[in-house]
Amino acid sequence: MTEREPGETKPSGGSAWSLSPGVTAVAIVAGVCLVGAFVMSRIELVLVAAPLLIAALWGWGSRPAGATATASATIAGDDPDGRVAVEATASAAGGPDAVHVRVSRADRAPEDAVLTPYAASRLRFRVAVSHSGPQRILSLAARAIGPDAAWTGEPSVPAVTERVVRPRAVALRSTPLPHRLLGLTGAHTSARPGDGGEFRDVDRFRPGDRLRRIDWKATARRGQRPGELYARRTTATSDVAVQLVLDARDDVPGAVADWAAPYPRPGLTSLDLAREAAVSLARAYAAQADRVGFDDLSDAGRALPPRAGARHLHRVLRAVELTSAHGSATERARAPRLAQGAIVFVLSTFLDDQATRLALTWRAAGHRVVAVDVLPGRRAEDLPSRELLALRFVDLERGLRLDRLRASGADVLVWAAQDRDAVLRRLSAPARRR
Repeated sequence: MTEREPGETKPSGGSAWSLSPGVTAVAIVAGVCLVGAFVMSRIELVLVAAPLLIAALWGWGSRPAGATATASATIAGDDPDGRVAVEATASAAGGPDAVHVRVSRADRAPEDAVLTPYAASRLRFRVAVSHSGPQRILSLAARAIGPDAAWTGEPSVPAVTERVVRPRAVALRSTPLPHRLLGLTGAHTSARPGDGGEFRDVDRFRPGDRLRRIDWKATARRGQRPGELYARRTTATSDVAVQLVLDARDDVPGAVADWAAPYPRPGLTSLDLAREAAVSLARAYAAQADRVGFDDLSDAGRALPPRAGARHLHRVLRAVELTSAHGSATERARAPRLAQGAIVFVLSTFLDDQATRLALTWRAAGHRVVAVDVLPGRRAEDLPSRELLALRFVDLERGLRLDRLRASGADVLVWAAQDRDAVLRRLSAPARRR
């Protein structure tokens, strides 16, 4: 995990006090009791209203002088169990009796606490991080509470700590290749003759062949005329252009009931699996000196063309780490341009038609397309009958989209499946064997 920002905010400038609703309520109750005592001639109502009225007047007159509240939070480090340690401070000027603190985390509803000024100045949190990518670790806001809680200050500017969590990379033993290798150099054996690959055949020496390729034994055995030479030919090596297309327009968890929830339950989401798949594929192909590119369907400005090298691999990995859900379903006017003969990995949940349409376009252009389904295993035990019926329609539509991709010649890979390595091994086999 790498820290993105220190997460420290500037002090807020709230200097105005607000009367507590409790003081207003006490004054209203005291006034009602006095009116009732006058109308009904009941002296006991005066005895009830008198202390309430005195308390309201006392609270009204005990307004503090200042109300400036500040909050700051910094990431102290990582604990051995994988949690992030955050040190925070909340303080208020003017000598308040207490400090109201509101703590917000990414996967939970905001939590409120009323602390003494000494306790609020020494806060420490341990936050569990269960997702990858950019995320808000903790947000802290504070406000001052006056004597007897009669006055409250303005909330401070929230202190926010953010971090970019690197996704886990899975070691891949097999990597699919395009149908045709067009590069001039690389680690993969192509079908055309050239230097650097496996043995191809023995043929007559032609202009352009190297002298060290002459096979004197084959020349002595096959030569029919003086000066007729035979050379050993090998297959050329080539590299691969890989384009990783990540659909980051939505981020859905495994529990279907939490798809529309503001605070879903902990667990892997579709973007967690997509980042893991993209990082794993990028590292596997870069280890073979292949060219790797990246594109985000939700943000056309983050596209990276396929290139080789450790520096470009770092750019691709950083682009994957910074990918977050935008929630935008805008249609692209044209499909992203790809390198000639590239293999395309479309990482999406395929909950709509845009990723499918782009994959079909690239497949029709002659590219090899691998549709990587990153939707986590669905859990629908908490759904009512109506939502279960809607989920069946969603599954049917997803199945039709994936069937269309298979019918067009594209390959489908379910990243969360247990037979993922076996499917990758089958997709990496030569076409004649598959």
